Amino acid sequence: MPPLTTPAFDIASLHAFYRDGGSATDIVEGVFARIAEVNDPGIFIHLAQKDAVLAEAAKLGGFDLGKPLFGIPFAVKDNIDVAGMPTTAACPDYAYLPERDATVVRLLKQAGALVIGKTNLDQFATGLVGVRSPYPIPKNAIDPGLVPGGSSSGSAVATAQGIVSFALGTDTAGSGRIPAGLNNIVGLKPSVGALSTTGVIPACRTLDCVSIFALTVDDAWKAFSVASKYDETDAYSKSIPAAGYGPTPQMLTIGVPAKTDLQFFGDTVMEAAYFDALSTLARLGHNLVEVSFGDFYKVANLLYEGAWVAERYAAIRPFFDEKEASLHPVTRQIYGGAKTLSAADAFNGFYALQELKKKIEPLVASVDLFCVPTAPTHYTLADLEAEPIRENSRLGTYTNFVNLLDMCGIAVPAGTRADRLPASVTLLAPSGRDGLTASLARDLHRASGLTLGATGWPLPAAAEIISAPEDNQLIDIVVIGAHLSGMPLNHQLTELDGKFSRVARTSAAYRLYALADTAPPKPGMIRVEEGEGGEIEVEVWKLTPAAFGLFVAAIPGPLSIGTVTLSDGTSAKGFLAEPLGLKNALDITAFGGWKAYCKNLAFTTR
Repeated sequence: MPPLTTPAFDIASLHAFYRDGGSATDIVEGVFARIAEVNDPGIFIHLAQKDAVLAEAAKLGGFDLGKPLFGIPFAVKDNIDVAGMPTTAACPDYAYLPERDATVVRLLKQAGALVIGKTNLDQFATGLVGVRSPYPIPKNAIDPGLVPGGSSSGSAVATAQGIVSFALGTDTAGSGRIPAGLNNIVGLKPSVGALSTTGVIPACRTLDCVSIFALTVDDAWKAFSVASKYDETDAYSKSIPAAGYGPTPQMLTIGVPAKTDLQFFGDTVMEAAYFDALSTLARLGHNLVEVSFGDFYKVANLLYEGAWVAERYAAIRPFFDEKEASLHPVTRQIYGGAKTLSAADAFNGFYALQELKKKIEPLVASVDLFCVPTAPTHYTLADLEAEPIRENSRLGTYTNFVNLLDMCGIAVPAGTRADRLPASVTLLAPSGRDGLTASLARDLHRASGLTLGATGWPLPAAAEIISAPEDNQLIDIVVIGAHLSGMPLNHQLTELDGKFSRVARTSAAYRLYALADTAPPKPGMIRVEEGEGGEIEVEVWKLTPAAFGLFVAAIPGPLSIGTVTLSDGTSAKGFLAEPLGLKNALDITAFGGWKAYCKNLAFTTR
């Protein structure tokens, strides 16, 4: 019998296969053939029976547009429940057989996805290395001599090897980002609370979130958009819709750690790769701003002190106290240290975090998002045998602070290091801005020209972004000056959860002026007879009706909101100026837009 031919396992390729008459059972055959080919016994702790998955695939029937994940194979980290499959958290003595799926698993299955198995992890999701397991260790998909990254090691390797299209992990300290960065795949760490943790064994329940590994940003976002639902059974669930994914705003202000604060622990190759990624962001038109990172590192250090170590212990306290010897030696050492902590120690940790949050808030508010290295270096298995605690801690340099500061993030392949190992960066933003980080990550991944994971499959064409139903309720607003992306007042839009829509031009019936005596500098635009003005470059943003009202109420004279006609014949509400406000103003229509004028002004005043 000739070998089975299946498409690449990104979602777009699989759905094209199904539209052309391909069967989901053929893909399941391909999955199990791929498992045999990869031959890594460390990836799965429990593999679904092939006949059972084939039966589930057969039930799907023909391609169904109503199921956004129709026939898509996925894997689940083994601290997340799948009905009928044991949950072990990589501790055999802890194992139990759940009767129902975790909420996220249920939602993904309802959308047509097929569970292939439960994946290996650092025991009880404690670690960033992927080697703290009593089971065989998953092999790094790019170089088996390197650690795979943890704690979601099996899920990352399964995705990178092309066994599944995406996989679920969890992320408390970086477990959804570090393995992605070390295996050349995407790791989406949602805003805490966006994905339900009902049916997930907690590590730090106040910080935990389910994460998504995928071959592309489009695929990670599709899985996220299916699973991002408020869950009343989860006390920490939040209503954070999967919104804002699409065209990236022009000239974002991106915070990067000050050069003196960067830590690569002697890995100059990783350092060079990070600066290459920053150069790519600059070429894409974004503005990079160095930010002091000392306080971020202080927050990161809190995660394995006091309050949050005690929270890990609290999650499995009865089991630990009764069967401490069942734990991996390193895990036992970490959890055991919590038994000497007091409630006062925990509160001291909370106080320290709050003080640092207050210091960091202005830095977070000063940029649109951050770009940091995903990991400071690659470690070998031998490195971890020599220094199991220190090297694990160093891997969390740029990840440990994120959930403590209630940020969302996404790790994305950014190129290849000079030694051919993966290079990855992580984009971070305040909670609820998952769409912004994912949009920029998509641009960065495409600019890298990389193939997918360890498969050699090419990056597929960008998926068409379909507006979410709630987008139909948003109001377009045309901005022309200080509210443009990267400009001083753009934060007034983003703080209202404004969504960038597109760059556009007005009809040729407008004139643009640089207003006198405004801080920050602002333009004013007026309507004139058609042909007596020029086409002015603008941006269109979207606001909810409530946010639109708040935004408009804050606009000072001589600016106002009127109807602006665009060059494509459409119109929207946007900024105009009262004629009286143009006294002593400079006509800058010839520049074609405020950004072009500002750029020229900066050049001529050097």
